[in-house]
Amino acid sequence: MPVSPVVLGVIVLVYLMIVFYCGWIAYKRTREVDDYMLAGRKVHPYILALSYGATFISTSAIVGFGGVSATLGMGTLWLVFMNIVVGIFVAFVLFGSRTRRIGVNLGAVTFPELLGKRFNSKFIQGFSGTLIGVFMPLYAGIVLIGGARFMETSLGINYDVAVFILTIIVAAYVITGGLLAVMYTDAMQGTLMLGGMTVLLILTYVNLGGITQAHQALTDMASMIPAGLAAGGHTGWTSMPAFGTPIWWTMVSTIILGVGIGVLAQPQLAVRFMTVDSKKSLNRAVFAGGPFILMMAGVAYIVGALSNVYFLDTQGQIALDVAGGNMDRIIPEYINSATPDLFVAIFMVTLLAAAMSTLSSQYHTMGTAIGHDFYKEFLKGGRSGKTISVTRLGIAVTIILSVILAYMLPISIIARGTAIFFGLCAAAFLPAYAGALFWPRMTREGAIASLLAGTFSSLFWLTFVHAKEAAPLGISKAIFGTETLLTGTWTVVDPILVATPIAAITAVLVSLATRPMPEEHLDKCYRGCIKR
Repeated sequence: MPVSPVVLGVIVLVYLMIVFYCGWIAYKRTREVDDYMLAGRKVHPYILALSYGATFISTSAIVGFGGVSATLGMGTLWLVFMNIVVGIFVAFVLFGSRTRRIGVNLGAVTFPELLGKRFNSKFIQGFSGTLIGVFMPLYAGIVLIGGARFMETSLGINYDVAVFILTIIVAAYVITGGLLAVMYTDAMQGTLMLGGMTVLLILTYVNLGGITQAHQALTDMASMIPAGLAAGGHTGWTSMPAFGTPIWWTMVSTIILGVGIGVLAQPQLAVRFMTVDSKKSLNRAVFAGGPFILMMAGVAYIVGALSNVYFLDTQGQIALDVAGGNMDRIIPEYINSATPDLFVAIFMVTLLAAAMSTLSSQYHTMGTAIGHDFYKEFLKGGRSGKTISVTRLGIAVTIILSVILAYMLPISIIARGTAIFFGLCAAAFLPAYAGALFWPRMTREGAIASLLAGTFSSLFWLTFVHAKEAAPLGISKAIFGTETLLTGTWTVVDPILVATPIAAITAVLVSLATRPMPEEHLDKCYRGCIKR
């Protein structure tokens, strides 16, 4: 029996009341710029871990990559491994501690400002802020799509209305409460997400007769792979694609490496390292962050793949066919078909939490990039005293952009769009970010050259070589008469494998060819760090 509108309304109302209560507490505690930008630099390790995890794992992971697993198989579990090792351990223990210390030493309150002050360059801060403000709305639009698609299928409401509702709710507490509101609500939403995904995993195995039976049934379905996927290298839902095939390159370069490495250079995640008061807090956060990522991403990918067994048993079709060829609809269709109605209502709140936790962080990061990094520091040379007001305006503008994109983007875009943004951040920011933290010999000129080389080589590859984007864009076709400038395997190699090495090599060569930065500046940057 479907859950009554009254019960559903009560569940959503209680959830929203808790969200707004968290936002109100943060608003009352937000008095200074550091409070709005960095949550006062006194965040508890548990709040940090869940906020980081909830921001990282959004509807793009649950709905988008869950749909990819349903289509391409459990090879996506290698991404979970990368998420934990790189996204949690390396990020917190290696990158996090130095980010926090150097951020404090230089008085940086945003990710672009950290880079700008480390290399003593307004251009780096302004360009980085612009890059975030221009391209992060794509990622935010994708997260909106994930949440709205589930609301559409579970509540039967219009997709456009669902996008509007999600946007209004998130905007209300991000604009008023800043990063403190974002992290408080993230922690609450992360706890809710963890509970929802745990129950989903249990229900899935119960429905399919247990762990062993479920996975064996999925293995036995290898003969049902659609001809088009089999021709591309798909060998089964419990095995990796055939080595060197187009699907293998997509799985490894775009999904596993693109997102697995790109996480290190995500501005909305890196800034969280500057919100705690000590390295000890970062180390403690690892013990909460690792299990959280394992349960969130791991469950989504496992359930996505196993949905094929459920749909074969109940409808005689694989998941992709049930969803009408749209990967982004597979997880919503599975939840609505395979779980009790009360859980559907509760899980809708779980996905709302996943969407809202990531959106809030994205909007805050985009707003600070525009208001603080681009407007105040780059355009006004640090003279403007209206940082918070302009930041709030920046948040409002980027919210509008993300909503427009959520209405315009094509189907099955969530996972691919996420990988595009993560890969772009890796190419643009990662070499300069790593150099800023670990290589004092890296110069201003080397960082600028790396930033430009990574950005434009990544965009060039997306526009003219990588077939998934180049063909739909049509720019290469219009200019050169061919959908891609290169052919064969190159068209399925993700930009991260080309642009990031170009940026790194550029950083090293230009830095070695230019004058080192003043020793007194480096001493200030690395004060309190382990010997360079």
